[in-house]
Amino acid sequence: MPMHVTLDIASLFQAFVAPAIFISAAALMLLSLNTRLMGIVSRLRDFQHRHHHAVGAGHLDEAEVLHAQVKSINSRAELIRKAMLFVLLALIGTILTCLLLGLGLYSDLADVVAVAVFVGSILAMLAGASYYLWEIRLALSSVREEAQYYDRMGESSERSERRRDWQR
Repeated sequence: MPMHVTLDIASLFQAFVAPAIFISAAALMLLSLNTRLMGIVSRLRDFQHRHHHAVGAGHLDEAEVLHAQVKSINSRAELIRKAMLFVLLALIGTILTCLLLGLGLYSDLADVVAVAVFVGSILAMLAGASYYLWEIRLALSSVREEAQYYDRMGESSERSERRRDWQR
């Protein structure tokens, strides 16, 4: 009898550790998404500041271009938010799966629920990765738009050599 209890405890720990790779994957993806979001938020604040000063100075062409950049960056931030939400759901589901697998040593129903929760977690991870991929695709278009912005601003600065408030 004592040997059987030892095997159950070992099986319990195996059940807890088995989905750990998905927990690590979700945590690394969240770290990456958080880093991207912080960069996006910084750029968004900068463009909003520039837009505010361009409107105040009456530079409507510049303000229009900056407004387009703000909209583009906002849509990217929303994609990152959705990606983070799904990855967090995947993380929670994977942790719950570990607990259910441990409980499954004593209940067949817990095993069935663990499988369902794990599949749902993997689907949530897939959704989060898809939103992340979509944001990366949009990031390239934002870079192109930004290059056009600087080209356009370069043309207007050749016409008038004025300093902008944000260039101080």
